[in-house]
Amino acid sequence: MTEREDSSTPKPVGTRSVDDVDAETKQISSQILDIMAIKGTMSKSGPGVSTCEGAERGKLFLMRHPWSLTGASDDELSKVMVRLKEDLPKRGWKIVRYGRNNSKAKSLELMADHVVKKFAVKVEFWERDSGGDTNEPTLLVNVVSACYQVPDGEKVDRF
Repeated sequence: MTEREDSSTPKPVGTRSVDDVDAETKQISSQILDIMAIKGTMSKSGPGVSTCEGAERGKLFLMRHPWSLTGASDDELSKVMVRLKEDLPKRGWKIVRYGRNNSKAKSLELMADHVVKKFAVKVEFWERDSGGDTNEPTLLVNVVSACYQVPDGEKVDRF
């Protein structure tokens, strides 16, 4: 293998079953919701399996859990963003970005990594009618695992 080929091959952080990573992804999403400590309507989506970028389908995988929360005011969701920024580090997360993004709406965005658990989270706050669109105040959350190798004898069969 050439050096160039080697550098483009994704590097899994370990070997885990899809079911184990799925369960941990759900647990982490639940913990983030607990930190938010707000009543609202959560979307019904569950975690989904993705192929790691540049990997052969079925060999390496990561788990994504995108979900949203609506039913609260701009002021309440703004306070949730501050709470996440303050409380995630107390639970092992490192805030890697907090501020307005470059979208038309200039949405407030938080990105954090959990080095030990090997997960990342991105939370985006869409204020009411932001960016010229009509929308309810919304938090968009995306929890993503690291890239894992499938254990010998197992297959990734849910995409």
